[in-house]
Amino acid sequence: MRLSPAWKSTLSGAAAGLLNGFFGVGGGMLLVPLFRRWLKLEDKRALATTIAVLTPLCLLSAGVYLWRDRMEWAVLWPYLTGGLIGGFLGGVFFRKIPALLLRRLFALLLLYGAARNLLS
Repeated sequence: MRLSPAWKSTLSGAAAGLLNGFFGVGGGMLLVPLFRRWLKLEDKRALATTIAVLTPLCLLSAGVYLWRDRMEWAVLWPYLTGGLIGGFLGGVFFRKIPALLLRRLFALLLLYGAARNLLS
């Protein structure tokens, strides 16, 4: 059975949302390869689209955590400040980095995360 692009997108978004809700991260690790494989997006477009999809998912998850009083406010602000700076710089330099290097950096990030979780 072949899934239409709309169904693939919906299922991918649901899976990313579940990962984001469960772990606070992980949706991008799923979406980037799916955007490349299922929707045939080139690497940089897949990465940028993933960020656009995950932003509202992260806001929704943060809202749920906030509503359930699960935020550690003293920890939040310094990381948010650094994350905003890093996100801005990443967006500025994104166009200048070759797609192949981005793909390899993304793969290394996945391997690092997997190894860290398996060994801890």
